[in-house]
Amino acid sequence: MAVFQSKRYRPASPHSAYQQTLAARYRRLLPKHPFLLFGLPFLSTIVAASFFLTPATALRYEKHDRKVQRMSEDEALGLGKNSRRVGGEGGRDTMREEYYRLAAKDLDDWENKRVERLKGEPDGIL
Repeated sequence: MAVFQSKRYRPASPHSAYQQTLAARYRRLLPKHPFLLFGLPFLSTIVAASFFLTPATALRYEKHDRKVQRMSEDEALGLGKNSRRVGGEGGRDTMREEYYRLAAKDLDDWENKRVERLKGEPDGIL
């Protein structure tokens, strides 16, 4: 079985097709000017990306702010009026009753129901 060299074959002629390409010139000049040819484009890409991604991030937070709304004091006070009280005056006995009431429920018999989405939100159905 033949053993191949690890070096690529490139003709030594200065006018070969590879020597005329942009890649060959870049490889030749990179050791002489590493920051100019590698560091500066790298840093400028990072800075430009931060400027381009800023509006996208702002859109993300604006969308979140639209979902979260402030409640007035009247709405906050009326929020718990329709809920069932657990542990009224007796406290301990009613909590025990509530525990047994919830433990008696059949947890194996349930149905998966989709939540209604907000207007304009994707529902996730393909």
